Amino acid sequence: MDLRQLQTFVEVVERGSFSAAADALGVTQPAVSQQIQTLERMLGEPLIDRSGRRAAPTDRGEVLHRYALRMLALRDELARDLAQDSDEPAGHLIVGASTGPGEHVLPQLLGGFRAAHPRVEVTLRVDATGSVIDRVLDRDLELGVVGARRGHRALEFEPFLRDRVVLAVPAGHRFAGRSVSLDELLAEPQVVMQPGAGIRSVIEDELREAGVRIRDLNVAMEAGLQESAKSAVEAGYGVCFFSSLAVQKELRLGTLATAEVVGLDPARDFYSVRLATRSRRRLTDAFLAWCRERLAADFAPALP
Repeated sequence: MDLRQLQTFVEVVERGSFSAAADALGVTQPAVSQQIQTLERMLGEPLIDRSGRRAAPTDRGEVLHRYALRMLALRDELARDLAQDSDEPAGHLIVGASTGPGEHVLPQLLGGFRAAHPRVEVTLRVDATGSVIDRVLDRDLELGVVGARRGHRALEFEPFLRDRVVLAVPAGHRFAGRSVSLDELLAEPQVVMQPGAGIRSVIEDELREAGVRIRDLNVAMEAGLQESAKSAVEAGYGVCFFSSLAVQKELRLGTLATAEVVGLDPARDFYSVRLATRSRRRLTDAFLAWCRERLAADFAPALP
């Protein structure tokens, strides 16, 4: 197998279709199909399940996907090392992020960094905090930006951006715009995010300090990550804690409101996470340095 075939396979898996992969690679769909079939003949079994509407990897395809990401990352690292005759950042920058920074901070930062450094290609992958950290540990990602830390000696966390956590309620809710007691919160139907979500970890820690466990809440719904949880709150199924960054648009539009809970002042840091034992790429270091400048100038003063 060659790296071109692996790149094609990764595009099919991550975009979910042969046609989307072909568009991304600038080739024809038959060319994509031929490369995947060549890989499958070489390995002796199907790598893509074509039975559904979305092309999905088989069990063996999942294994190949993990290794393909590593091999492509090594290709990019080689290209970077061979181009060290210039101080201008170059290469492929892949950043994994949890939903808070991934949806509301990183797109602007990556876009701005790419505009300032045209020789850089950028990719953003958004997932739950726990999944991003797992991929850093598995060496599938060099850099993650997440909303909670994990105690692991192989991981290196650094503060990235400070964020408040707010209790969001439906527009017109009796909690809107006022302070509520912890007892009122416990009685109110709650929408909670899935285990592993950064916001849920922060709130669990904050409630634990107040002597409350997550099972003490009146949980009406577990709604995945922030976007699905917002939809549930807007529909009136309960109240939910969110990153302040995640609800700015809804607050401006008036579809959500916020409340304060007496005795709780949840806040969190977004952290960059890398493997402590992994060699540092100049491109990644340059991106983090650029982020520190831009966040100090643009983002931090805008936080409520």
